[in-house]
Amino acid sequence: QVQLVESGGGLVQPGGSLRLSCAASGNIVRIYTMGWYRQAPGKQRELAASITSGGTINYADSVKGRFTISRDNAKNTVYLQMNSLKPEDTAVYSCNAQAQSTSDWLSRSYWGQGTQVTVSS
Repeated sequence: QVQLVESGGGLVQPGGSLRLSCAASGNIVRIYTMGWYRQAPGKQRELAASITSGGTINYADSVKGRFTISRDNAKNTVYLQMNSLKPEDTAVYSCNAQAQSTSDWLSRSYWGQGTQVTVSS
């Protein structure tokens, strides 16, 4: 079993910055891919950014140049640095990890509880 806990969300003005963190815990063998998804009211959930265990990074076009994803493998933690925030970035941001635990021979997808990011004047 793997648990993901996000932190760092909140209310920020347009142009401001926030840094989200997602810490994985449990009986972890290895975490392969970690990503940040976001879902605004009335819209589908979309992948904002992801990073593999090898360091391959993908960003949604809407966040390129403004967001930076990184991970600390020793801490089983992924970060999302969000700069130049816009009102359209307002959403619940959820951490996802593809990971293998000691109780399973399969890698599974795990989700955090989500953290609210609100960008407003």
